[in-house]
Amino acid sequence: MTLVNLSSSLAEGTDLTSPNSILDMSEEITELSDSEKLEGAMSHISELKVENEKLRDEVICLKKLVSKLKSNVPEDLENDDNNVKYFTGLSSFVTLMALFNLMKPEISDSKRSSLTPFQKVIITLMRLRLNLSVTDLSYRFGVCATTISKVFLDTINVMYIRLQPLVRWPERDELYETMPMVFRKYFGHKITVIIDCFEVFVDRPSNMTARAQTWSNYKHHNTAKYLIGITPQGTVSFISEGWGGRVSDKHLTANSNFVSKLIHGDVVLADRGFEIQELVAVAGAEVKYPVFMRGKTQLTAAEVESTRKIANVRIHVERVIGCVRQKCTILGGTCPVDYLITKTDSSNPVLDKIVFACCALTNMCSSVVQFD
Repeated sequence: MTLVNLSSSLAEGTDLTSPNSILDMSEEITELSDSEKLEGAMSHISELKVENEKLRDEVICLKKLVSKLKSNVPEDLENDDNNVKYFTGLSSFVTLMALFNLMKPEISDSKRSSLTPFQKVIITLMRLRLNLSVTDLSYRFGVCATTISKVFLDTINVMYIRLQPLVRWPERDELYETMPMVFRKYFGHKITVIIDCFEVFVDRPSNMTARAQTWSNYKHHNTAKYLIGITPQGTVSFISEGWGGRVSDKHLTANSNFVSKLIHGDVVLADRGFEIQELVAVAGAEVKYPVFMRGKTQLTAAEVESTRKIANVRIHVERVIGCVRQKCTILGGTCPVDYLITKTDSSNPVLDKIVFACCALTNMCSSVVQFD
């Protein structure tokens, strides 16, 4: 009697205490033969093999996923420009590799380090692009937060040095030959640079003097302030050192080396708050900005038209600043006060290097200004 028949008998109330019933059961219960045991074992082994193959495939898939997350080697991002753009802000894998090859000779590659030079560049770009915390990056790359912090600072130093040629003041012939049509329409070939200031939030310093110097009435926050200049083509051609958010636009411009780059005949577009006519006039240049309403009840038709033309092209500097902030969201967060401190072995604080690197990386991408 099989187990199925046995359970049926129990359900039907069969009398199992009868000697005849027990005898019948003993006759039906027989042991499996050797061939049947072997066949059952082989079947079980086949099932285990199939399950093992599935687990192997799953492990390989997870390893690839983790490898892509950590970006151990360039091949992890190859043929995947969308991931490159998301994690680094750069437009393509080719651009990423060009940047890496430019920086690689200056990046330390110690055998004791658990991170490769490529990983160090990726960590820095991810922090600039996504404003990831050092704790987050330490979990992603399997190292301690201290290591991530040191790698970021070291790589930013390299980036600041190697990317200097990307933020340059162009020759006038280069400007004139590639002047976008929207500028030619209103100003011919005269515009050399468009300037503006932007601010980066910083933590409130404990020192009262530093706290007062960095307080911005415009942003209602402690900030570091930078003067930025762009070409009509939409590339960053000038970025100043950082100042406390309290400084005025005019004072910042006067105390940077911006004016020294101007030559006779240059035309600068600026906002009303700069008022740097006398400064640029020394170099034989001219500044244009929207007409003031000061002391007037109404602008003339000519003043309205002039203001409209200037505003129509000056907006591009705002677009470039927005592009820099979008590609490098670390500038949209609040930077620690430590980034404002100048190290003994460096002439620039970390925040200045970060801002410069962000501008240089933006210049590696497509311009926001159309040529046509």
